[in-house]
Amino acid sequence: MKKLLLFVVSVATITCSQAQIALFKKKNKTAKVKTDSTQAAQTTVPKQTVEVIATPKAKKDWSKVVLTNRAADHFMVQYGSDTWTGRPDSVRTKGASRHFNIYIMLDKPFKTDPRFSVAYGLGLGTSNMFFDNVKVNLNATSNTLPFSDVSNTNHYKKFKLTTIYAEIPVEVRFYSDPENPGKSWKFALGAKVGTLLKAYTKGKDLQTANGASIYGPTAVVKESNKRYINGTRLAATARVGYGVFSLHGDYNVLGVVKDGFGPPMNLYSIGLSISGL
Repeated sequence: MKKLLLFVVSVATITCSQAQIALFKKKNKTAKVKTDSTQAAQTTVPKQTVEVIATPKAKKDWSKVVLTNRAADHFMVQYGSDTWTGRPDSVRTKGASRHFNIYIMLDKPFKTDPRFSVAYGLGLGTSNMFFDNVKVNLNATSNTLPFSDVSNTNHYKKFKLTTIYAEIPVEVRFYSDPENPGKSWKFALGAKVGTLLKAYTKGKDLQTANGASIYGPTAVVKESNKRYINGTRLAATARVGYGVFSLHGDYNVLGVVKDGFGPPMNLYSIGLSISGL
């Protein structure tokens, strides 16, 4: 009986010992796995940041651009408003004063940079100044051109002075895209010189001081004489626009009337230009 009890105790002791050994090995294995994971996390190589350097865009060599598709000649038409600067109070004008110019132009691009060009041409420049109850007597015999107040006497309902010049315009131009002038910004500075072809006044519908028509609303009287008007026009010009449309401004540095033949007045024009270039 004692032998049997001793055997049972021995077997139980061995079984417990083996269980403790197995549990100890399992704990050691788990701890090792955690340690390895921690070390692996600590030794992970951080991601590297790659810096991308943009390659600068190559500068266009304009000297190699050939404008084979761009016309060398074109028409330029201008229309807009006219003003006489420096005029005295006795020279009363109305707001309908205007100009109409038309030129045929030749365009010569620079070989080294075709964004720039020189243009020159030939054409006609006209100016129509409308007056408010003022008569301009081109056929007067006085030493100065008369601007007579006709508010309280017979006067024309509409009265204007027209001048027509043959002109030579010259421009230095710049195009943002010379290969596509129809989709390009354009800038131009220049000058034009002209010679007087004709100067005349036109009065329509002569009326009494009370506004009653004398000869009917369609009656027209014209007088032509170049004696008082400056025979040479010299103007500084500028244009800015996009495509075929641009705004222009002209300033005539020479007086409208000849020196000593009337008040010193200069013509200033601003308007719209339509041009292929």
